[in-house]
Amino acid sequence: MRHDFPLMLFAAGFGTRMGALTKARPKPMIPVAGKPLIDHALTLADAAGISRRVVNVHYLADQIETHLEGRGIGISDERGQILETGGGLRAALPLLGPGPVLTLNTDAVWTGQNPLVRLDAAWDGGRMDVLFLLLPADQAEGTTGRSDFVMDAAGRVDWAKGRPGYLYLGAQIVNPVILKDDEGPVFSLHAAWTRAMAAGRAYGVVHQGGWCDVGHPEGIAVAETMLALAGGAADVRA
Repeated sequence: MRHDFPLMLFAAGFGTRMGALTKARPKPMIPVAGKPLIDHALTLADAAGISRRVVNVHYLADQIETHLEGRGIGISDERGQILETGGGLRAALPLLGPGPVLTLNTDAVWTGQNPLVRLDAAWDGGRMDVLFLLLPADQAEGTTGRSDFVMDAAGRVDWAKGRPGYLYLGAQIVNPVILKDDEGPVFSLHAAWTRAMAAGRAYGVVHQGGWCDVGHPEGIAVAETMLALAGGAADVRA
């Protein structure tokens, strides 16, 4: 890793698309290929040498806290109110520290290159306020094939708005300076992303490997098959 960025793991959601599977446990604790989803994410962080890690919690928070106890991971407690991605990131900044932050959703599994390493290698703070990890929409497992972004030859991104393009994989580097003071406490990162796009400071980089959404029950079997065919999860080398 070229930088010493902290990592924010988003784990506060209700997991409603998982149906009965999240009735008594939070989505990050659902097992895939023998270990909870949150441990798949933390394995990537460990392998990338990321020492400062923060997890936000809300739904059935005690289970996540107990699971992470003694592992040196900061907890951003959203029990009182779930804050969405933007509000959750802002609330966690005292634990994360200043400067750019890696963020990773905890409802996916990866094969190929470590996604955190991929993002770190492509980051250029002189040009970027946000860097998304992307995959051509037709290559993503466990999704409908929708596109989130289009990307030009220089790597700058914009909203797809129905055009074919790339899927956002829930991994990014974001500079918190794009969060406006008058936003919050509950808000999505989407408005900040739009401002970065308008300023020409939103970029993308394509993941070198596979990715599977495990936000719905059918995604579990798809993810486990993907992992088996690839011979294991994403490369653990930094």
